[in-house]
Amino acid sequence: MKTIVTTAYRPTVAIIAEAGRIADELDIQLIVRNKRSIEKMHADEQLDILVASKERLEFYPVGKAEPFFFHPNSAAFRTKRPLERDPLIEVSGLEKGDSFLDCTLGMASDAITVSQYVGSEGKVVGCESNPNIAYIISNGLQRYTTMPHLTEAMNRIEVLAMDSIAHLKTLDNNSFDVIYMDPMFTEEIKESSNFTSVRSSADMGQLTEEWVREAKRAAKKAVVLKAHFRSQDFEKFGFTRRVRPNTKFHYGAIKFS
Repeated sequence: MKTIVTTAYRPTVAIIAEAGRIADELDIQLIVRNKRSIEKMHADEQLDILVASKERLEFYPVGKAEPFFFHPNSAAFRTKRPLERDPLIEVSGLEKGDSFLDCTLGMASDAITVSQYVGSEGKVVGCESNPNIAYIISNGLQRYTTMPHLTEAMNRIEVLAMDSIAHLKTLDNNSFDVIYMDPMFTEEIKESSNFTSVRSSADMGQLTEEWVREAKRAAKKAVVLKAHFRSQDFEKFGFTRRVRPNTKFHYGAIKFS
């Protein structure tokens, strides 16, 4: 589905200029809002819509009335706890200054948590194959100021709007200390509602032999998988599963050192 960009309902000159800049950067059409509702614009244009406003960027896939927008999500509370006890950091064996590739960036909450932990000497890169989601997350990581303790960690994250397997193939052996994959769960977790509005637009690709093989080649310390607790991918692809009682998802790792 193609995408257009428009403005908030009552745009300022600055917002109109911002919408124009976004249209140029993404090479998409800018459509004048004319005080239309999102529902009316969907009916008129039959296209996904990016909305530029003073506070944030919002993405409305066709047929969705609720927007997708950037928020630190679970990183907001995870980074207020001892980070060395975070299950992702524990299972991955990450250390300060390490490099981390998130193959499935999504809302970037895992990447933010890791960036906070590895610090300014570390490196965090995230792949997001949907260009609209990637743009909103990249923009949000730079603009979000509500949680000052996360500003530097968010600013350090590099977002790549591309398929993670394609990116992995460009990497040399041992390019990242830890490579992480969190494919979209085939069983939707009702409590995890932040991604609901774009679930149909997100990459639903599941784990493959090629994906794991390329990740293992490009990782120095570990490849880490997050999956639904019913998933058989841990055993199928050789990950040592870390069982987390009373949770809907588990982590697993393939360690090299």
